[in-house]
Formats: sequence, C-alpha cells, structure tokens
Amino acid sequence: MIKRDITTELLEAAGEYPVVILFGPRQSGKTTLVQMTFPDKLYYSLEDPDVRMAAETDPRGFLAKLPEGGVLDEIQRLPELLSYIQGIVDRGKKTGMFILTGSHQPELHQSVSQSLAGRTAVLTLLPLSLPELKNYKKNWDPFELILKGAYPRLHEKGLKPTRFFNGYMQTYIERDVRALINLKDLRSFQQFFTLLAGRIGQLINYTSLSNDVGVSATTIKNWIGVLKASFVVFELPPFFENIRKRVFKSPKIYFSDVGLAAYLLGMETSDQVSRDPLRGGLYENLFVLEILKSGLNHGKRPELFFYRDTNGNEVDLVIKERRKLVPVEIKSAVTFTPDFLKGIERFRKITGNRCSKGYVLYNGPEQYTLKGTRIFNPIIHGDLEAHQT
Repeated sequence: MIKRDITTELLEAAGEYPVVILFGPRQSGKTTLVQMTFPDKLYYSLEDPDVRMAAETDPRGFLAKLPEGGVLDEIQRLPELLSYIQGIVDRGKKTGMFILTGSHQPELHQSVSQSLAGRTAVLTLLPLSLPELKNYKKNWDPFELILKGAYPRLHEKGLKPTRFFNGYMQTYIERDVRALINLKDLRSFQQFFTLLAGRIGQLINYTSLSNDVGVSATTIKNWIGVLKASFVVFELPPFFENIRKRVFKSPKIYFSDVGLAAYLLGMETSDQVSRDPLRGGLYENLFVLEILKSGLNHGKRPELFFYRDTNGNEVDLVIKERRKLVPVEIKSAVTFTPDFLKGIERFRKITGNRCSKGYVLYNGPEQYTLKGTRIFNPIIHGDLEAHQT
C-alpha cells in the first residue's frame, strides 16, 4: 500500500493531541493508514462482534488493556467508549494515545464534542487523490479515472470497477443506510440514488426528486442527509456574500467518489464516459473533489463554493482563502475557447478587488495565461496548488 498524503498531518496531530479521530467513507483506506502509521500501537476493530461485545459489556476492563492507548477502528459502533477514553487521557496527559476511526459523522461528532472537546484532532480521509493515484499509473485518462474512481482497494488489487461497486453498494445499503434510517422500501432508495447520480454537479431540487421517486421531499432530504453523513456525497454551497444580484441559494451535489456515480449511471467503459451527456458534470466532480482532498490531506477544510445568478452568470468553483476569492472554471473539452473565461470575468467585476487570479481546468494538452487567468490540464500539468505560486 502506498503512503497516503495525509500521513504527515496525521503524525503531527498525534504529536499535539492525546486523541486523533480519522473520519472517512468505508473503503477509503482508514484502517490501512492508521496501521501503517502506528504499527506499534495495539489495534482493535469494533466491527468485530467479539471485540465490540467485550468493550460494551466491560468498557473499563477493555480499555485497561490499553494503558498506553491504541487504535480503535470504527468507533461509531460504540461511541459510549469516548467518555471512558476521556478519563484515561486526562489522567495520562500524553499526546498520541488513541487513534480512532469512524465512518459516520453525526452521532460521533456529538459524542466527541461532549466527551473529547479540546482533547482531539479531527481529520478526514477521502479516497485516493490524483498524486496518490499516480503511484499506480503515471498518465491517467480523465475518463478512465472517472470510471474507476479512487477507492484504494480497487487500484491496489486491480479490481474490475463494476464488480467492486456492485459489492460496495450492497454492503453500504445493508450495513450503513439501514443502520441510520428505517428504510422500508429499498427499491425506492436505489432509484433515488441513481437519479441523484444523474444530477451530479446540479442544484439540488428536492421537489423534482420527490416527484420522480414517489416519496416526500422530507424523505429525500433525510436520504441525502444520510449519504452526506456517511461521506458518500457532499454539497457545494452557493456564494452570495455581499452580492446584490439575485443568486441561487440551493447547493449543488457531488459524489465523494466519482467512480460510484459512473457505476450508478451504468457506465462500463471510459469511452462511454467520454461520450455521455453527463461527462461535463462528472469531470467537474472529479476536480472539485481533488481540490477538496488536497485541503483535507493538509488538515484543512477548504472553503469551497459555486456562483450562479438568475441572469445565467456562473462560476463552477469559488475558493475562499485568506479573504481572497479564487474563481475556477472546469471544462471537459480538449480545445480551449475564450468563452471559458466569461464567467470568471463577470465574477471579477462583481467582487472587485476581493477576486484574485482565476483558473480554467480543462482537458487539453496546452497551458497558458490569458487575461490574468491560468489555463491548464491538472492531470498533465499538476494540481491547482502547484499553480498558485
């Protein structure tokens, strides 16, 4: 298994806090990462029924086996342990005692805020980033990358994407969705999930989804909440800060692994992805996700938005950093056209001196700067961070 980009941040966090919690979707590589990074720590998985029963029946006795701390995998299976861990770290007063992993956010975040406030660092691990994927293949075709996604096991074992995602879907629905909600109609949820993939990179319309699936808009909101809580999808909020124009205030939806979206849409070859009407949304998802991963792997939660007003002016991605706004257009086309700059130029006029230089990420072979905007292919020429110099 390759060394993950987040490793340095994980080690530094363990050097500063007694507890580090690593969140992330199932199969993102959390277990492998913590075992590789802390090979000398005792390890227990709370997915193991015997381990979980022992910890639940006698939490003090179970944790007594870990006087110097240890790694507890899938802590959301028994969040009550956090209160006992609090007492141990308060007595021990050492950094890096416990490394915890979790796949669900809500209950775990609440338990952390109640029991481990000020005692823990929280990190998020998503599937492999583009720099990590280049350890498996130097020159990626973006549509092949969209088809395969970035789950580590898929690349490490050379698995067929359709077979991998079929198993992932069944396991996810059976173990996670049903654990979080009272899912009575599995077929409706599967239909909703597929329709959601078809709306990738679009504004969320709860009423439209409700009508298409045949369930209430409240149910659709709950289902999206569950998918967000399990790190399967994420929302990109609109940017409307101090802008007088009428702007849309609904978020856009993206998948935390674009390969899962491609699977739900029935795509089986990279050529099929490249010709699909949704290729633009999938390509956009790929690089919005890359920018999110880059921030998370450095221990930051990047402030990402999109801009769209009622006059049709839009920017695919707006990055807010150090009080500056960085507009980014993401295009799947191989040939650059000046039209790609229109949204960025309009956004500059609206935001004035708050707007820094913009970027166009496209699928062509050339890179250049035009009207203060850098145009390049992130797969060929490096990521956005490398160009912010």
